[in-house]
Amino acid sequence: MNIKMIGSSLIIAGTALGAGMLAIPMVLAQFGLVYGTSLMVLICFGTTYAALLLLEATLKSGGGLGLNSVARETLGKKGQFITNGLLYALLICLLMAYILGAGDLISKLAANLGLTLTAVQSQVLFTVLAGAIVACGTGAVDKLNRLLFLVMLCSLVLTLVFLMPGVSTYNLQQVTNNDHVELIKTSAILFTSFGFMVVIPTLVSYNHEATDKQLRNMVIIGSLIPLVCYLFWLFAVVGNLSPEQFRSFHNVSDLMVAFEARSPWVGSILTTFTGLALLTSFFGVAMALFNQNKDMFNQNTAVTYGISFILPLAGSLLAADKFLAVLNYAGIILVFLAVFVPLAMVHKQRFMKIAEDKYRAEGGNVMLMFSLVFGCFLLISQVI
Repeated sequence: MNIKMIGSSLIIAGTALGAGMLAIPMVLAQFGLVYGTSLMVLICFGTTYAALLLLEATLKSGGGLGLNSVARETLGKKGQFITNGLLYALLICLLMAYILGAGDLISKLAANLGLTLTAVQSQVLFTVLAGAIVACGTGAVDKLNRLLFLVMLCSLVLTLVFLMPGVSTYNLQQVTNNDHVELIKTSAILFTSFGFMVVIPTLVSYNHEATDKQLRNMVIIGSLIPLVCYLFWLFAVVGNLSPEQFRSFHNVSDLMVAFEARSPWVGSILTTFTGLALLTSFFGVAMALFNQNKDMFNQNTAVTYGISFILPLAGSLLAADKFLAVLNYAGIILVFLAVFVPLAMVHKQRFMKIAEDKYRAEGGNVMLMFSLVFGCFLLISQVI
């Protein structure tokens, strides 16, 4: 893989590594590591295959298109309308969650520097500056994301190195909730934590010179990086904090404060990591929304910038302290958009034998059935 393809894999990984890094310990710690990690691996596998289906649909539609155009090419105008509705609802929910998390961290950082920023000021500042970078184009996001991802991984490794000596075997073995139905209910949040599929059409266009095999590898590598990071992070956090502490957490800064109570500099490194994780996720999702609006409305950069970020910012200002709730809503929408929509696209393309020389996701009809069952499992997890 060349540098550009590696950068694209990091955009995929960075899009996933965001709110999930904060939410996963808060929702899984109570169920113990065995059940929590098993569910996470299953969901990672299901989302990766769904992403490969979307890659297949995008390539067979001609590539270089936004999801709006791919839906029109494969599902017709009605399918395009439904897909666009789901996509906008998902991207706005995700951006709201990232703005809430980033605003919380910025307020805390400003307080440490002796400055006073309200939640509203922090969220507006973050959205305006980060949105401006996205408006500069995919190339700018790619180059900046490589640097941010390198710093983020270094800070994660440092955090894990310093947390490992404090890992308690007793904490790792604790299971305070044996209700497996409650565990399954966390599936939507976990699914959202691997929600990188929205960037695939943009990356296919960005890597227009790449082969189908290179694009496939880009997706798989990009999806495995978050899984590895999540597993190490869950192990370190659960090993260092008691179940009672987890039950008291309500937002991003609560997790930071728990570690800062032990060592201020570990808290600082951790704050850097979580901040960069939120930023890279924001870039990926915002890039998808920006390009979707550009594809759909065909306006100049300034107008597209306003269309893309006003609504998510307004939503975050109205949804204070609803970080996990917003992620949960996003997870429900993502099931339809990231599983059922690509499944419908690919089924129609294969039935009509469209562009059979292009990439075809492995597994045939058996894996298509698995993807259908996987999507139904995620929906059931929200209504049981």
